[in-house]
Amino acid sequence: MRRKLLQALTAGLVLATATGCSYNWEDFPRLGMPTPTTEEAPRILSLWQGSWAAALAVGVLVWGLILWSAFFHRRSRTKVEVPPQTRYNMPIEALYTVVPLVIVSVLFYFTARDESELLSLKKKPDVTVNVVGFQWSWCFNYVEPVAGSTGDAKKSPELDAIPQRYKDAFPANAGGVYDCGTPGTRNPQTNNPGPTLWLPKGKTVRFVLTSRDVIHSFWVVPFLMKQDVIPGHTNAFEVTPNKEGTFLGKCAELCGVDHSRMLFNVKVVSPERYEQHLKDLVDKQQTGYVPAGIAQTSHEKNRETNNL
Repeated sequence: MRRKLLQALTAGLVLATATGCSYNWEDFPRLGMPTPTTEEAPRILSLWQGSWAAALAVGVLVWGLILWSAFFHRRSRTKVEVPPQTRYNMPIEALYTVVPLVIVSVLFYFTARDESELLSLKKKPDVTVNVVGFQWSWCFNYVEPVAGSTGDAKKSPELDAIPQRYKDAFPANAGGVYDCGTPGTRNPQTNNPGPTLWLPKGKTVRFVLTSRDVIHSFWVVPFLMKQDVIPGHTNAFEVTPNKEGTFLGKCAELCGVDHSRMLFNVKVVSPERYEQHLKDLVDKQQTGYVPAGIAQTSHEKNRETNNL
């Protein structure tokens, strides 16, 4: 048994070291998470790390008890009598009932605290983007007052699917511009598939998520944040990008046969370059808005009425 155990441990050590040869040890503290690129992402990373620490502590305790029981209470080679039996040990039963409750309660507290903070919305974000998911790509309505684009996002029929509580935060006279993609669209700089969403660095961006068909999920990988895009039900969250670059995004909800092709890119640039991009969309005659999606369900309308 000892020989087999030693062989198993050796094989496990070789396997672990061999598969980790190309691993960057500087990334280890993030425990598989990408480098955060928004001001809100470190909060998510901290919750992830805390959950791993709690899971590891519980795992070490359980593994320790299993090994201790296996080695110190194994059958003796010389004695064959039945060992003493322990039943109805109230302190132990109370311990393994209370400890899991404490662990779950602590995890619930930190999760609820961080979730509440991450989903809180400012009265007036710096930038508002209506993300429209559809089979099998994305459209981005930039709700902005842009020279050369006339109209009012608060009254635009294309945005009727968005609840009034979100429209109240729209800027005045926001004629807006849009950009739509197809599964075959590619970023001209990186050649990554999907349309490209442009965002200004250092500005609070509100994503208003709507769908035209089925449930999708809007996930920008290094933002460490994703949220469902539900037909008839509008979701929203805010981030503040703090690193320039082009990042990958994808649909994180199985939405049909071409779900794997629902990719997009996020390009974070300076505010000046962002404004120039909006003007470039005007020059391409991509002014106004594309339809946001399916109208609100009765349940969503009731929720809006109750919140007013």
